[in-house]
Amino acid sequence: MSGSILGTTKILGVMGFPVSHSLSPVMHNAAIAALGLDYVYVPFPIPIENLPAAIAGLKAIQSVQGFNLTIPHKVEVIPLLDEVTPIAQSIGAVNTVKRLGDQWVGTNTDVAGFLEPLKKLDCDWKNMPAMILGCGGAAKAVVAACLELGCPIIHVFGRDPKKTKKFHGTMTSQLRDYNLRVHPWTSIHHLLEVTGIIINATPIGMSSDFNTPVTEDEMTLLPDHAIVYDLIYTPRPTRFLQIAAARGLKAIDGLEMLINQGAIALEFWLEQPVPIEIMRQALLQHLHL
Repeated sequence: MSGSILGTTKILGVMGFPVSHSLSPVMHNAAIAALGLDYVYVPFPIPIENLPAAIAGLKAIQSVQGFNLTIPHKVEVIPLLDEVTPIAQSIGAVNTVKRLGDQWVGTNTDVAGFLEPLKKLDCDWKNMPAMILGCGGAAKAVVAACLELGCPIIHVFGRDPKKTKKFHGTMTSQLRDYNLRVHPWTSIHHLLEVTGIIINATPIGMSSDFNTPVTEDEMTLLPDHAIVYDLIYTPRPTRFLQIAAARGLKAIDGLEMLINQGAIALEFWLEQPVPIEIMRQALLQHLHL
């Protein structure tokens, strides 16, 4: 895009609440500019109670070609869509929606994005039990990713008893033959000693929030070979990852996941290769890294 918004400009965006922290516009608009396309990518702050109206309203705006979804919309959006791809159906969460004619088609690019930085590690995943903190849409994608890695058991911890119960019912019915366990939040410390990889899939620690889902004392219970992965990428690093790094553990933030899932989403919308390195550099420059 030349930098001008024209009558012909097509619209992409990210829908969430809150969404002001999102770096998706930075990387997507950099890629769009590099490709010279008449598109723009914008934030859509949509409270959860307004989601049905927003989905219907955006469908009526013909220039809107698609959008990403972030907290808290990845699960709730599914019944509002016309079609959902098999991968998104199996996960039970959608993070990317594309217009096809007058239809909204949802898919999920989080699994591939999450796995990208882990593929570079030399790990015996079959001996790496996983601990996932959170039971929302992002957590569902992480469960699928841990299955793909071959983790021998996956422990999921939820803060909201109702959501945790619903997550347990949905995921155990989908994964009858797999070793998946769902626990209340208060029991996290019981399993830290046997965890190979721990993933924060909650908003705890986001933006200027210096809270952490696992305390400094609890972090000492993790094995020395444990990997600590935070899906949050602002601030960078989060308090969760600061504690992990101070303990000498491998710490990964959500920036590479964001970049890779974003590139896959942009290719899904545009149906052409996209400049992932330009997306990465735009984010690093924005974050002064």
